[in-house]
Amino acid sequence: MAGHKILVIDDSNVIRNMVRDMLPKGNFEVLEAKDGVQGLNLIQQERPNLIMLDFLLPKMSGWEVFQHIQTQPELQAIPLVLMSGRKEEVTEKLQEPFEYFEFVQKPFDQRVLIDAIKSAMAKAKRRPVAAVTAASPAAAAGAADSNADIQALNEKIAKMQAEIDGLKKQMAQLVAFIRQKLQ
Repeated sequence: MAGHKILVIDDSNVIRNMVRDMLPKGNFEVLEAKDGVQGLNLIQQERPNLIMLDFLLPKMSGWEVFQHIQTQPELQAIPLVLMSGRKEEVTEKLQEPFEYFEFVQKPFDQRVLIDAIKSAMAKAKRRPVAAVTAASPAAAAGAADSNADIQALNEKIAKMQAEIDGLKKQMAQLVAFIRQKLQ
């Protein structure tokens, strides 16, 4: 059994295989997910040592998976490498410099991947540990309800942001079409 679990969440089989092939042999167990829902389930079940997350995914976007990770202190501690073919999609939602995770632009080579993994691990170690305190059962239940409410709101925000992004794209297409007709 390998010492470290790396979860690669990407809808591209090519990228998942490429990452698997670029990692040093024998040291890693590579888990794979082809969409955000499957990826989030594997994060919760397997507790990987590293997450490589594509930003654009079916079913649940990488942005939504990222937001979910940020709501869970025990998941925040896992080193994270965000991947995307277009960095501007990431920086539109997350401001640089990326303090607690690493970003790698696709396509990437083995050196870039290994450097990104090392950087993500160093950044995760620098992240402040969220305080987890023992509380009364009633307070814990209230906190769980609050977390569920926050998570539900974050999911709604992410869906609304996706709709806004879709509307922006449609608007840009409409403006381009009108400009073309006016010429």
